[in-house]
Amino acid sequence: MPETKDKKKDKDIEIPAELQEFIEAGVHFGHKKSVVHPGMFPYIFGVRNNIHIIDVEHTQKQLVKVVEFVQGIVQEGKVVLFVGTKVPMRRLVKALAEATEMPYVINRWFGGTITNWETISERIQYLKDLREKTKSEEWKKYTKHERLKMKRELEKLEVNLGGIENMKKLPNVIFVADAKENALAVKEANAKGIPVIGIIDTNVNPKNITYPIPANDDSITSVELILSKVKDAMLKNVKHEVKPEKQLNEIKKTSKDNKAVGKKKGGLLPKLKVSLRRPELKSRES
Repeated sequence: MPETKDKKKDKDIEIPAELQEFIEAGVHFGHKKSVVHPGMFPYIFGVRNNIHIIDVEHTQKQLVKVVEFVQGIVQEGKVVLFVGTKVPMRRLVKALAEATEMPYVINRWFGGTITNWETISERIQYLKDLREKTKSEEWKKYTKHERLKMKRELEKLEVNLGGIENMKKLPNVIFVADAKENALAVKEANAKGIPVIGIIDTNVNPKNITYPIPANDDSITSVELILSKVKDAMLKNVKHEVKPEKQLNEIKKTSKDNKAVGKKKGGLLPKLKVSLRRPELKSRES
């Protein structure tokens, strides 16, 4: 299996200021070398301390594509289903979905949500009917035990299906905050030909993701940064501060010519020291 080479060794990695936010958010931290997926090598900068380092320039370029794509989705009035079942990321995904008025799944992904939509739709309708029943006169006819049982069932349904209860049909796009964690959602979307936008870490196969965003998917700050750019693009319907590829090339050239310390309005382009130690290393085995 081919291995990525360290492009810089025993030296500070010089990063253009425009990419500094990705470094500060920990977007560049990948997984241990032992669990890398070969398909991720094009997105990897190198190896440090036995950890793959994601090339944030690729992260930036992929975000350009995602931003342009979701803007088109919003303009056409189409639906994006946001999926993020990893516990630390649930609130971020829910907040993004609610802000953009899109459906979401943050607890359990029900098998068949995409591939067996008719059955899921029936469960959603049952959820709505049960909720109405608790507010009707009919509710008084049930015993205390029966009401308690139905309330518990309602609560469970709301937790698992509440985020998609207003989704009338299959979504036009699926966004997964963790492509590996939500592999079943990705598989179902692929089966139905639905485009998938996904945050992919170095242990993920990118070929199943239509619009991959290489980034650390275990860091809250990393995922939050990515989601914030998607949210801004959808809400403002204008390009976020993600530079087009031609501007990125200019940045790269300027950085190379001036060794990342070039003149800039109001001061100098700083030389940034990149942290190469990932906080979650002890818990990252996969």
